[in-house]
Amino acid sequence: MTKTHILLALAALALATTGCASGKPNVLPAGEAAYATIPVHITADDEEDLRIGDRLAIRVLGEPELTSDLYRIDGNGFVQVPLAGEIAAAGHTPSQLRDEIVRRLGARYIRNPQVAVIVTERLKTTFAVEGDVREPGVFEAMPNTSLLSAIAQAKSPTNVARLDEVMIFRSVNGQRMGGRFNLADIRKGRAADPQVIAGDTIVVGHSALKGAWREFLQAAPAFNLFYIFR
Repeated sequence: MTKTHILLALAALALATTGCASGKPNVLPAGEAAYATIPVHITADDEEDLRIGDRLAIRVLGEPELTSDLYRIDGNGFVQVPLAGEIAAAGHTPSQLRDEIVRRLGARYIRNPQVAVIVTERLKTTFAVEGDVREPGVFEAMPNTSLLSAIAQAKSPTNVARLDEVMIFRSVNGQRMGGRFNLADIRKGRAADPQVIAGDTIVVGHSALKGAWREFLQAAPAFNLFYIFR
């Protein structure tokens, strides 16, 4: 067998191996379905869940002894409100906490209580980037963090990353959900750049085809690849 035949056989083997290694198809939603789960922007109507350590302003109309800007969710996820008692807050939205305070106060103490719950301070929170990026890690989430800026903080995808399979996983109302995005389309402005929030995990997929071809090129010099072109 000539060297040319050997190289062609190696290339064919690499591509065949790629096909075998592709595994099950990715079932995460893509396109519009992905953006329905992971929106481009978190609007005022899409309240973020409260978290341990959040500082709250709770205001009860006409009740100055209950009104304070110094409420804080404790390490067990509860907040202590006079008359209302200990209330589970972490994992709930501010409006859900407000409704529970209204229910408790209205049941025994105050007729038609008017309550407002405002998040005044959040502890620094993070997101994670994994998969085929140059420097995976955990990074601080900022209000303007998007998928592109998150990937940039991980020093960009590797040469064997699959840019059409960049996944964002997020907890929504206590359920783990996710979406699949095409980073190449986002870079070119053909698709929107979704917002990344605290608690998200980004996973950049691996291209078996790119990986197999790269391994083939690295192995080719051992068979004197340049002999073919002489």
